[in-house]
Amino acid sequence: MIHHLSVPDISCAHCAETIRKAVKGVDAGASCEIDIQGKRVQLTSELPPTDFIEALEEVGYSSFLAHG
Repeated sequence: MIHHLSVPDISCAHCAETIRKAVKGVDAGASCEIDIQGKRVQLTSELPPTDFIEALEEVGYSSFLAHG
């Protein structure tokens, strides 16, 4: 399943790497594309998006489901 998350706090490559690590911590096999300028993350995973939202909150990033 493809999930789109808005992550308003993304501002740099360091943010993107922290988010990528959090995603991989939830699902090591997940595909993760991060658009820093658009402040969006596209995930491909069989897990529910809430799992990723919680993981991002744990590393300091608010996020919510966005429309594709």
